[in-house]
Amino acid sequence: MSNQSFNNNKTKQYFKVCFCFRRIFRLRDPEPPEEINFLFERYSRDGTMSVEDLRRFLVEVQGDESATHDDALAIFNSLKHLHIFQRRGLHFDAFYRYLLGDLNGPISPTTTVFHDMRAPLSHYYLYTGHNSYLTGNQLSSDSSTKPIINALKRGVRVIELDLWPNSNKDDVKVTHGGTLTAPVDLLHCLRAIKENAFEASEYPVVITFEDHLPPHLQSKVATMVQNTFGGTLYTPESDEMSEFRSPEYLKRRILISTKPPKEYLETSSAGSSKGGEGGSKQSSGKGSKSDWSSFDKDEGDGEGGIQEEDEEKTAPQYRHLIAIHAGKLKGGIDNMLSIEENKVRRLSMSEQELETAAKTHGTALVRFTQKNLLRVYPKGTRLTSSNYNPFIGWMHGAQMVAFNMQGYDKHLWTMQGMFRANGGCGYVKKPDFLLEVGPNNQVFDPSLAQQVKTILKGKLYLGEGWLLDFRHTHFDLCSPPDFFVKVGIEGVPADKAKQITNVIDDDWQPIWNEEFQFELRVPELAVLRIEVHDNDLGGNHGFAGQTYLPISELRTGIRAVPLHDRRGNKYKHTRLLMEFEFT
Repeated sequence: MSNQSFNNNKTKQYFKVCFCFRRIFRLRDPEPPEEINFLFERYSRDGTMSVEDLRRFLVEVQGDESATHDDALAIFNSLKHLHIFQRRGLHFDAFYRYLLGDLNGPISPTTTVFHDMRAPLSHYYLYTGHNSYLTGNQLSSDSSTKPIINALKRGVRVIELDLWPNSNKDDVKVTHGGTLTAPVDLLHCLRAIKENAFEASEYPVVITFEDHLPPHLQSKVATMVQNTFGGTLYTPESDEMSEFRSPEYLKRRILISTKPPKEYLETSSAGSSKGGEGGSKQSSGKGSKSDWSSFDKDEGDGEGGIQEEDEEKTAPQYRHLIAIHAGKLKGGIDNMLSIEENKVRRLSMSEQELETAAKTHGTALVRFTQKNLLRVYPKGTRLTSSNYNPFIGWMHGAQMVAFNMQGYDKHLWTMQGMFRANGGCGYVKKPDFLLEVGPNNQVFDPSLAQQVKTILKGKLYLGEGWLLDFRHTHFDLCSPPDFFVKVGIEGVPADKAKQITNVIDDDWQPIWNEEFQFELRVPELAVLRIEVHDNDLGGNHGFAGQTYLPISELRTGIRAVPLHDRRGNKYKHTRLLMEFEFT
């Protein structure tokens, strides 16, 4: 296979292999599904679909009960550039192109925010990044403003910066302490945030500082922050708040969330004028499952052991900047999750700490997160910047499930799918069941089995667009691809499921016509998983696209489902034609 050539025309593909022979594959335009032909006949007259006919189709088949004449007319107008468009109405080809077009996506194509954004910040999930400045792995990659900018443009609303003194202790660097990662200037990071904070969403951006600075450098950071953000920076009038402000109130504002660094507080209390960097985040974040005092140690993300009263020792100018106070109370898990009447705060746990707490204090976590913020971060052993199952955090009300955004994996795709909801604004309202308090002060118990609330039924018809988005030899040097699809649910454990289609051999435009069905107990948190792969007999299947979609906003009817690359960028042409129904 050392000398391979390829030729393509509209009807055939030729693959010449080793100068010995050539393989010829006929390209075909697949016939539209029979169901589509039937629907067109039902909603057209004499082979033409009028604006009113299309409106009825939108209401009765697509489930868009509020569809108006203007909505149908907008679809007509979107097809005028096609040679197959007829002024009298839509012929079948135009109707079929609409079904496969961008206006017929599986979730609303608009960026309209429709969740109630007037509740306290603790009532929302926030699109949250971890070590937002890193370009790659957690040990040796560069630090840069580029991943910060990319995250903000994708709608991420929580950016994490680790602040350390430079070698001369006279300036501040952003880096992953105790590793070989290269630093980036704090001022460059702040300016990048200012310039891109509200490009994807006008709702507030939270900057979490993991602060390893002495007071004189805290003062320097305060000046940088105030000079950079000016009036955009939100600073509360008082430390005493019975609840957080709402995302609506905080529109186009930037908030700082941090706590004072343990290492400098300890050395200053010991009468020392020197401070070491210490507190490396490369510990595994593990705590004894039988002894919750381990939470008071400086492990994981460096949040341990810091008491709210220690904030008095920070630089006053710096302390004034803090809009969301982070810290832990003394004692074990019960004290950590205690609720104060006139104070709200942010608590951080590693993914391992959360798993342990969820087993013994599930309802306490739910109650705590009704008023306070809980941030969950990856364990320290995720050196390759991999991620973890976000649903443990979401099911217990954790608002800030912090992810490494610089790579790609199933969990990151799930995160991207979750935050496609609510217009992609980076804030998703938590389900009511996580916010309700019963007559006997009881709250939702995540450990209890849930009843099936709804069933998602669907059908995968076909796919198209790979010929336009990929090189002809991308999947196989000597034949067209052999596509199959994984369709499943990511969600709470009882809802997780997966089905795999048959493999369609040697076909750029595969037709599956396969049905699927999933029972959903917590549809409010479920995400539909769709991945396309090129079959490999050795098991090393090629990637051919993915999309993850929030079940809560999935539109019923026949829909064009666009696919994305590994990093979440949407392909221009590649998509699937699918049908969805809830019963």
